[in-house]
Amino acid sequence: MDDVDDVFGPQDEERMDRVDLTPPTDAVGRRADAYAAAPLLNCLLREVAEPLPGPDPDPAEAPGPGHHRVHRLPSGRLLRVRAGRRPADPEVRAAGIWHPLGHTELVKLVAEELRRRTGLPGGDLPAEMVDSRDAVAALLTARAGATAPADPYLRSEQSLITGHPYHPAPKARGGGPVASWLPYAPEAYARFPLVLLGVREDQVAEEGDTRALDALGTAPPGYRLLPAHPWQLDLVARELAPAFADGRLVRLGVTAFDAWPTAAIRTVYAPRRDLFLKFSLDARITNDIRRLWRHDLRRLRRTDTAAGRAFAAMGPPAAWLSDRGYRTAAFAFEELAVLVRDGLRGHLPPGATPLLAAGLAEGFDGSPLAAAADPAAWWEAYLRQVVPPALTAFDAHGVVVEAHLQNTLVAVDAAGTPVQALFRDAEGVKLLPDVSRAAGWERLVYCLVVNHLTEIAAALAEHHPGLDPWPAARRELARHALPEIPALLASRTLPGKTNLLLRWTGADGADARYLPLPNPLAGG
Repeated sequence: MDDVDDVFGPQDEERMDRVDLTPPTDAVGRRADAYAAAPLLNCLLREVAEPLPGPDPDPAEAPGPGHHRVHRLPSGRLLRVRAGRRPADPEVRAAGIWHPLGHTELVKLVAEELRRRTGLPGGDLPAEMVDSRDAVAALLTARAGATAPADPYLRSEQSLITGHPYHPAPKARGGGPVASWLPYAPEAYARFPLVLLGVREDQVAEEGDTRALDALGTAPPGYRLLPAHPWQLDLVARELAPAFADGRLVRLGVTAFDAWPTAAIRTVYAPRRDLFLKFSLDARITNDIRRLWRHDLRRLRRTDTAAGRAFAAMGPPAAWLSDRGYRTAAFAFEELAVLVRDGLRGHLPPGATPLLAAGLAEGFDGSPLAAAADPAAWWEAYLRQVVPPALTAFDAHGVVVEAHLQNTLVAVDAAGTPVQALFRDAEGVKLLPDVSRAAGWERLVYCLVVNHLTEIAAALAEHHPGLDPWPAARRELARHALPEIPALLASRTLPGKTNLLLRWTGADGADARYLPLPNPLAGG
C-alpha cells in the first residue's frame, strides 16, 4: 500500500497509538477494510466533502457503472471513490498521483479533515472507527466457522455485517476485547442462555405487564426472577458485588433455552417462548451507551400505550410489537433493567414469515428482495405495507414511530411478497405535542424515507438493474392526504442525519441534526 505524503498530522499518530496500524495482508483483513470503509465514506461524502461535477483528473477513468467520483475535502485535497450504494476503493490525490487509502489511512484522513472543519479534536471517535473495523474482522472470522440460523427471520436479524450504512463506526463494541463481546454478537450467529437472578422482593421495581419473566424459571421464597444479559453482568460486575454479598441479589443459574441476539444486540429473541427481551448494555453502540435509561423507562407506558392504540385503531395487517413492561432492581435501576416485548406469532398472518428490513437492505441467504421475479410488483407491495401505518400513526394519532430499517419487520408470504409491516421500540417513539408537528414530521421523513425507503430502493435497484423505484414511491405517498405530502414530493431536498458530525462534536446521541440531501421523490 502506497504511503500518502503530507496527509496526516502528528495528532493522528498520538490518537491512534493504542491501535495496530499494520495494513492487512490477508483476505479477511481486506474484506474488513472494505466493509468498514463503506459507511465511513458514506458519512464523509454526505456531511463534509463537496462533489466535483467535472471529469476525473485521471484521463484513463471513464464514467460508467462503478466508476470513480471525485470530491473536494475541506483542506482542498481531492478524494475519489468507486461510486455506488457502498462506496469503495478510496484514493487521495497528491503530487498528481492517486494514492490508495486503507482503512487506517482513511480514518486518519477523516480525522484531520474534521479537525479542520470543526476545530474540535473528536475525542475517541478515531479509535472507535478502528475498533469498528477490527470488530468486522473478528465477525467475519467467526462467521466462517459458524452456521447461520435456519429460520429466515433469525437469519435476517443476524445478517448486518455492514450495519448502519451512514455511521462512521457502526460495528464498534465499546473498545472491549473481542472475547468479551463476540459470544453475544448477532453477526457471529450467536445464541446463548440468559443468566437468571433472584432479586429480593422489597428491592424489585417494575411497571406494566412483566408476567412473562416469572415463567422463565423459579425464584426462591422472598425473591423475584430477573433475567440478565451475561455481557451486561460482566460489564457491571463491580457495581453489583455488594448486592450479591448482602443477599439482595442471588444467582439462580441460566435459562433452559437459548436466546438469539437480534440486530439491536441488547435485544434478544427466545423462539421457544416467542418473547423479546431488551436489556441495558453499558457499551457504546453507534451513537449511544445502550442503557435502559430511567427517564425512558418512566415514559415507556405512555409512549407504548399511544402506539398500541394507534395500531389497534388501524387494524390488521399493520402491527405494533408492544413493550409491555419492565422489571429491575431498585438499587441497580438502569444496570439490571429488562424490558418485555411482544413476540411475533400473535401478530402474523397465517403462513407469513417476518424479516428485518435492515436485513433486506444488507442482504442474506434467501432474501426475497434479491429473488423477486417481478421487482416492480414486489416494491409496490412493500410500499403498501410499510408506508400507510407510519403516516396514519402520525397524522391520525400523533404518534411518530421510529420507522427506520432496524425497527421495522416486513412479513412475506410463501411467494416472498410483502404482506405486513410490524413496527417496534417504544423508546424511539415521539408523541405530538411533546414535539411539534414540524419536528415530528422531519423525524418521520428521515426515518421512513431517508433511512428506510432509500436503502431498500437502492438495494432493489442494485439487484434488479433498470428498475426505477421512485415513481412507485411517489404514487404511494401521494395517496395519503397529509398536508405535508405535497411539499415533500415537491421539495428538492430531504433531511439527512449527520452521524459523523454528531459523534465528532460530542453531541447527545438523541440530538439529531440534519442537512439537506437530494430528494429522489421530487420531479416525478
